[in-house]
Amino acid sequence: MHLVPAEHAHRHPIDEHRVCEAIEAIGEPEHVERWAARFDLLSDPGRLRMLLAIAACPQISVTDLAIAAGMNDTAVSQALRLLRVAGAVTARKDGRVMRYQISDPVISALLTQTGRSAEPTHA
Repeated sequence: MHLVPAEHAHRHPIDEHRVCEAIEAIGEPEHVERWAARFDLLSDPGRLRMLLAIAACPQISVTDLAIAAGMNDTAVSQALRLLRVAGAVTARKDGRVMRYQISDPVISALLTQTGRSAEPTHA
């Protein structure tokens, strides 16, 4: 039980080795926070539609992205601001047009997997 935090040392586990393996798999709190922040970005259907569109069509413009995601330009601009601050996307100016692409490789991989598993499953 060498990995159990002191505040939980009084508890009696059923399988001590599983507790240590689980704690090791969870990892550092900062790592978990980064993952939670990424999933938070993906949790909004509008942002998820936008990210899937950007992943499929890098260098897409705001107007085209709004049309593809079924959103208005203002909502897309606000969401893109959040995604840029979070490091999920980057923008490139092309004349008067801003073009967006995914910049976080982990989010890119998650979106690729999401796109592949988008089909509903039947039990």
